[in-house]
Amino acid sequence: MKLCGFDVGLERPLFLIAGPCVVESRELQIEVAGRLKEITGKLKVPFIFKSSYDKANRSSDKSFRGPDMDEGLKILAEVKKQIGVPVLTDVHTEAEVKPVAAVVDVLQTPAFLCRQTDFIHAAASAGKPVNIKKGQFLSPQEMKNVVDKAREASGADNVLVCERGFSFGYGNLVSDMRSLAIMRNTNCPVVFDATHSVQLPGGKGTASGGERQFIPVLARAAVASGISGLFMETHPNPEKALSDGPNAWPLGMMQELLETLVELDRSVKKGGFAEMRIKS
Repeated sequence: MKLCGFDVGLERPLFLIAGPCVVESRELQIEVAGRLKEITGKLKVPFIFKSSYDKANRSSDKSFRGPDMDEGLKILAEVKKQIGVPVLTDVHTEAEVKPVAAVVDVLQTPAFLCRQTDFIHAAASAGKPVNIKKGQFLSPQEMKNVVDKAREASGADNVLVCERGFSFGYGNLVSDMRSLAIMRNTNCPVVFDATHSVQLPGGKGTASGGERQFIPVLARAAVASGISGLFMETHPNPEKALSDGPNAWPLGMMQELLETLVELDRSVKKGGFAEMRIKS
């Protein structure tokens, strides 16, 4: 699959989708995008900047959601122009799809909405690649139905599928690395969201908690399992992030982690995947 000018797939090097959870300010977006471009450039990792103009699924209506769509898209467009990187953001309603697709390079559908047929149709048919997050309530096998809906609407090979953990009791998620192999059956590039996978939904009562110390653990495991891309939210100071700080990886530690992941990815893909030669 061609994505933002580079080839992605299990036989290609790992690509990265990363940035702050939400658009907090123009200055923060420019700072983080610039630093990530520098890091990924050194490591030769294809990079897409991610940030959301709105977080419509916050635990509380008192939580920071971001600027409005117009202001958020204006800032994302500036990041794209000034830093020279492709940009990804979430869409939450069918009405948002067209104006957002006119600005960004990749659309992302929130995990909660992966079963909404009309919404998936609208996002997939907008003429941009779509990163579809698997719902916390959905088995990896069921993602084939979601992908079929998207492809029917788009008539194109423009879909990524993203694992972000499965609900495991109340306020917890678990990442089953088998799901990454199972979702290859969609014939889409598979992405692993290493930061939302350590989220503790509603863990703080009116906000979600998280265990960022396990981000490297899950990221290493996912890359060793064999994936096309990695999704990570990052912030210069996660403790002060306005959204999802507990499960954001510190920007200052990003290069060190990526160096390990790039080496793992190269080694795993060089050796091939024995499981793909076994008939189930």
